[in-house]
Amino acid sequence: MLVLLGAPGAGKGTQAEILAPRLNLLHLATGDMFRAAAEQGTPIGLEAKAYMDRGELVPDDVTVRMLLERLTAPDARQGVLLDGFPRTPAQAGVLDAALAERNARVEEAILIDVPPEELVRRLSGRLVCRAEGHIYNEISKPPRVPGICDIDGSELYEREDDKVETIRARLRQQVPDLLEVCDHYRAQGKLRSVDGTRPIDEVTEELVAALTQASGSAR
Repeated sequence: MLVLLGAPGAGKGTQAEILAPRLNLLHLATGDMFRAAAEQGTPIGLEAKAYMDRGELVPDDVTVRMLLERLTAPDARQGVLLDGFPRTPAQAGVLDAALAERNARVEEAILIDVPPEELVRRLSGRLVCRAEGHIYNEISKPPRVPGICDIDGSELYEREDDKVETIRARLRQQVPDLLEVCDHYRAQGKLRSVDGTRPIDEVTEELVAALTQASGSAR
């Protein structure tokens, strides 16, 4: 179990999609899980959707129940790269306890460190594909054809929560919790940090070097 940490816009999703195959791990993003469950109409998915539709964060108890249920699936048995969870110190504690019951633990937590103003710049240019949620950026990762996803050809759009004023509010709300989660893993001797302002491939290689040592499964 490896945890990838970072503020919104730090590049967690992009890096996790690259890292998971190289480390033979399941990429598990809570945001993707919420959207999939909501589309499937599962009870917990509909519960999460109600919060998301109001622009609110999904409460810890809902997030934890969904994640623990997902961890029981066969494709999670070889190991998981968590992206976007834990989001709060309370979630980190619940995750530790749940894994301990399974004789497991978080092996390593890696922070992709990016300054706040760079996060605002990145997020204000973010585009998301409607079909599968693939992420692009008008500056750092533009699609080959403007407005069209390279992977599935679906429309790209800007989410309402990626507006500049909304971004600043999100960062003010979420960064303090992120720092506390970092403190949680730092106290356990598990936290590492990489400079997320560098080019994507350079960040990837530093992450691979850090995570390979922890996972022992890189190709």
